[in-house]
Amino acid sequence: MSGTVDVAHELAVFLRARRERLAPEDVGLPLRRRTRRTPGLRREEVAELAGVSVDYVIRLEQGRGLRPSPDVLDALSTALRLSDDEHAYLFDLARHWSAGRRQSGTEAASLSPVVRALSPLPAMVIDHRFDIVAWNPEMAWLMLDFPELPEDQRNTLLLCVLHPAFADFYGDRERVIREGIADLRAAWAARPGDTALADLVERLRSSSEEFARLWERRDVHVNGQGTKALVHPRVGPLAIAYDVLTPLGDAGRRLIVYRAADAASEDKLNTVAREARGGTPALRAV
Repeated sequence: MSGTVDVAHELAVFLRARRERLAPEDVGLPLRRRTRRTPGLRREEVAELAGVSVDYVIRLEQGRGLRPSPDVLDALSTALRLSDDEHAYLFDLARHWSAGRRQSGTEAASLSPVVRALSPLPAMVIDHRFDIVAWNPEMAWLMLDFPELPEDQRNTLLLCVLHPAFADFYGDRERVIREGIADLRAAWAARPGDTALADLVERLRSSSEEFARLWERRDVHVNGQGTKALVHPRVGPLAIAYDVLTPLGDAGRRLIVYRAADAASEDKLNTVAREARGGTPALRAV
């Protein structure tokens, strides 16, 4: 992969992948007697549902460099039953951004004081590449000794996929990676000229067969909140609920806050807070 997104190719593969995931009954079409030789909907059925010609769908899926209008994208999105995040991804690929989206190129005021003020809750700030740009002691104690890491390794997805300390850190590691990749793919489509982001994707693809396999699923979902099961070397298993907050005027940065998902985990997070004030992170950056 080059340093930028091949828009025509990605649009073609994404539309084809979503078409192949649907069955006629999923979109209210009658079953036909003719045996289907390929999975999913036929191009003719997508064209019928979207109100476009079959030839147009074929040319889109062959990556011939078409740039569909917003109306056509809306029709295709409805025909393929895309989620809100997948709909936004489709518009990003076709370079149709709604008014007010990603218009700010300025960096918002530093969130570091906010991160510190959130103690004893673990908190950190990441950018659109998942680079960790600010954190409080509780988050460092819970996850990793961030100051000891080389700067180019301070990336949540990179750590989760490649760092040995995280091999057994998540109770459902593949789900965490899959959700992170779905989120990263949305950022990748929205910033086609970001060579650093493209280099990160290529680094992960070439270093991890697991990442490469999950990346090819082309899942797209921006995570605003959720839960994670952790297996911490010092306090043991705990359940974390997380919230992701985006500051106004700086859509490229996100504030992530962890909190306990149950009473037992709250006791363990309290232990994290006490030890973080004067202790050493349990996971070393070795």
